[in-house]
Amino acid sequence: QVRLAESGGGSAQAGGSLRLSCAVSEYIGGFNCLGWFRQAPGKEREWVAVLDRFGTTTYRDSVKGRFTISTDNAENTLYLQMSSLTTEDTAMYYCAAARYRAMCSGYQGDYKTWGQGTQVTVSS
Repeated sequence: QVRLAESGGGSAQAGGSLRLSCAVSEYIGGFNCLGWFRQAPGKEREWVAVLDRFGTTTYRDSVKGRFTISTDNAENTLYLQMSSLTTEDTAMYYCAAARYRAMCSGYQGDYKTWGQGTQVTVSS
C-alpha cells in the first residue's frame, strides 16, 4: 500500500518561506495527480495546489505567485515551496495522490491516498 509522508512544516514569520516535502513510498510518476491541501483551525480542508503528470500546475487564487508545487521523480518526492507567507497560511498541510484520474482538480474526493499532515504556523 502506497504511503505518503509530509515533512518540513514548522513556524515562520510573516513574509518568510518554508518548503514542504512529501515522500512517496513508490514511483511518483505512476500517479496522474498530486496535490497539496490544507486545513486551518475551525475551517474545512481546502485544496492549495495540484500537479498533473504532464507538469501542469493549478493553484488556488490566494497562493498564486507565492507557492510552487513540484516533484523530484528520482527521489519520489513532492514539494511545496511557500514564500511571502501570511498568517492566513497557518494550517495543517496534507499531500495527496490520485492514480487514475484523467483530469486533475482540487476536488478532494478524487484523491485516495493521503499523508498524515505537517503543521505550518505563521506569526506576524
